[in-house]
Amino acid sequence: MLLVDTFNRYFEPDVLSDAVTVLTRAGFRVHFPTSGASHSRPLCCGRTYLSAGMLDKAKEEARRTVTALKPFVDAGMPIVGLEPSCLFTLKDEFPSMLEGVTVKHLADRVMMFEQFLSGEGAKGFSELPLAIGSGQKAFVHGHCHQKAFNAHGAVHQVLSKIDGLEVEAIPAGCCGMAGAFGYQSETQAVSVKMAQLDLLPAIGKTDPTDWLVADGFSCRHQIKDLTQRQGRHAAQVLAGLLR
Repeated sequence: MLLVDTFNRYFEPDVLSDAVTVLTRAGFRVHFPTSGASHSRPLCCGRTYLSAGMLDKAKEEARRTVTALKPFVDAGMPIVGLEPSCLFTLKDEFPSMLEGVTVKHLADRVMMFEQFLSGEGAKGFSELPLAIGSGQKAFVHGHCHQKAFNAHGAVHQVLSKIDGLEVEAIPAGCCGMAGAFGYQSETQAVSVKMAQLDLLPAIGKTDPTDWLVADGFSCRHQIKDLTQRQGRHAAQVLAGLLR
């Protein structure tokens, strides 16, 4: 089951399309959850409400999402996500806000795209024809939620299996964007300073032909805004090689 978050549904649907391409080429049938009623809004994890302190609204979104995902959870299917901040809301905040066996089981079944490909989906992934000319480098920046949940290593594990691709981690903390923090006039300068601590100097040492990989929507946009370099989701890297 592929959880379609707001960012990849509306702002970067090419990431979603590429993820579907990779999963189907690896032999998997991809399911998409819906909220049930035809007039209902698409599902949302509610993190934006949480970040604004609107707990009741966040709980409402959480209940709606849990209800929609219950059939997939009951079937024991992996719940795969693309955006770290959204996916790990289901794993962390949902059990804190809601009670019930389904919520707990849902938290146990959610995983990032790369975690699935390096775990339950490893056999299908191993059969993908992925290769590139030697000498190509990919520098990976981890989203804060990926690091907090020890999920960042799966990106390296997956990309390192591509013949000809050299994978290195960008030794940096938070990119500084932190949701809308980097776009607010009163905090934008602090956001830039955070990026200047580690991330921007590290990117400055890379070659323009090197790939910059970042699963976080906010991370990719911070990189683009401050370096004019294009960050890629891991799904984009894999799908590009398949084509």
